[in-house]
Amino acid sequence: MPREFSRSDRVASQIQREMADILRTHVKDPELGMITVSDVELSRDLAVAKLYVSFLAAKLPVKEAIKRLMNDVPELRRELGKRIRIRVLPEIRFTYDDSIERGMHMDALLKGLHEEPTLLLDDDREE
Repeated sequence: MPREFSRSDRVASQIQREMADILRTHVKDPELGMITVSDVELSRDLAVAKLYVSFLAAKLPVKEAIKRLMNDVPELRRELGKRIRIRVLPEIRFTYDDSIERGMHMDALLKGLHEEPTLLLDDDREE
């Protein structure tokens, strides 16, 4: 009977849960706002964890916010090591997740379609 999830998927899920809690409790920089971990991609050998994060009410540009998070990686990784049992703790890399912004942009485009005047279709033309 095959497993439903690979080990890397299970570890990635656990890292996502724990890092969300660690970022909430340990990162006290008010300029970063609220940090959300939307996804974690873990390499097959479990050596690198790519964390997709977004910021709510951040007062910094995205690149600066990611840079500040990267400065905290040793402390965050140490805390993660205390919380999960894994032989080799993966290297942590933060990546900005712009899916929320893209979704809002798509929503605005769709709303804009409803506001434009309707065009006459071929069936509506008078002959």
